[in-house]
Amino acid sequence: MTTVRLKASDGFECPAYVAQPKGKPKGAVVVIQEIFGVNPHIREVTDGYASAGYFAIAPAMFHRAKHGVELGYTPDDMQAGMALKAAIEALPDMAFMADIQAAVKYALHNSGAKVGIVGYCWGGLLAWRSAALVEGLSAAVPYYGGGSTTSEEIARHPKCPVMAHYAKQDHWIGLDTVDAFAKAHPVVAVHLYEADHGFNCDHRGSYQKASADLARERTLAFFEEHLA
Repeated sequence: MTTVRLKASDGFECPAYVAQPKGKPKGAVVVIQEIFGVNPHIREVTDGYASAGYFAIAPAMFHRAKHGVELGYTPDDMQAGMALKAAIEALPDMAFMADIQAAVKYALHNSGAKVGIVGYCWGGLLAWRSAALVEGLSAAVPYYGGGSTTSEEIARHPKCPVMAHYAKQDHWIGLDTVDAFAKAHPVVAVHLYEADHGFNCDHRGSYQKASADLARERTLAFFEEHLA
């Protein structure tokens, strides 16, 4: 486990957390953070993909707004994360997407394998956008991507296979919008869980182990199919 610096096409540099598998990688996975930064949970998730045999990298997606962001899950942390997300999303021409492209390029170069992307919460939205906008991806898995089911995002056309995880009790993402997303993209594997937003995160009160385990099992099988 180490930190590297990625250089985007516009010259901006951002740090990224890297976890290496034992032996030759069977693929590479770019892990996109929630609104809480590359915090202990996201590093654990990244380590988990490395343990499953993947070269894994988590770019610091808030770096263009603030350096070294590692938030917890209190209401104050939530407020701080929402403000940082708004600052990043306000950047002209979605400049931050260049940081994801740099992470994909780094993963491709250093793993010698196909690259997938997975994202959680805001990262789920970015993973969905990446499927349409980022070059070099062979699979994308957004988890409860906040905003991914708006009409603007539904209009995107992914260039790689996508599996999307949503929660039935998610008060941030209406089930009617998930249904609209699924109908607009019949080739996307959409899964619904008896859980709330953030069900994958065992640092949050909304953690739901059965759903998290099933989603991970499906995600790893999906990556096995498209990255191996």
